[in-house]
Amino acid sequence: MTEKLKHVAIIMDGNGRWAKKQDKERTFGHFHGVEKVREIAITANDENIEVLTLYAFSTENWKRPIQEVDYLMQLPSMFFSKYLKELLEKNIRIESIGDLTPFPENTKRVLLNAIKDTSHNTGMVLVFAMNYGSRTEIVEAAKKYHLAMVSGKMTEELNETNFEQFLMTKDYPAVDLCIRTSGEQRLSNFLMWQLAYAELIYFRWIN
Repeated sequence: MTEKLKHVAIIMDGNGRWAKKQDKERTFGHFHGVEKVREIAITANDENIEVLTLYAFSTENWKRPIQEVDYLMQLPSMFFSKYLKELLEKNIRIESIGDLTPFPENTKRVLLNAIKDTSHNTGMVLVFAMNYGSRTEIVEAAKKYHLAMVSGKMTEELNETNFEQFLMTKDYPAVDLCIRTSGEQRLSNFLMWQLAYAELIYFRWIN
């Protein structure tokens, strides 16, 4: 890819399996994954990436063992308590896509506070996809378009351009590059509309 990257998306995957190979609990891998989030966010910002979207928690992740899900719910607090000050200094703005409704109150509060605290920043947008699923996003966008038509707010015939205005990523540039860190070669219900023309790279995040 020779053109400047504007939007990079990362499927953060493989940390739990990496931990198991080290004879550790899966949570050990998730903890180290948090450290990598900081590293990649700072690097992307230094490279003048406009938007970095991280697949942090999918709609399917609720099916994991309850102890693991409970630990994953603590990660936002761990991450922002340690790195929010640095992100503020780097002029990075935090945003999220997905449905935060099912999350514990503390998890929601931590994420929403980070979004609020960085809302004035004008640099790279760091987007956390939380309880996100692409199929759900597309279905919800179709419902919103239908309601807009019924209410008279939308009068144009449906096309790709106006449909995108109902997606959660409507304010971001198209994804240029998607990276999956586990080596597995699938999208796992992540940004399927947005990745239509993106380049895909698969590699292992932690060796």
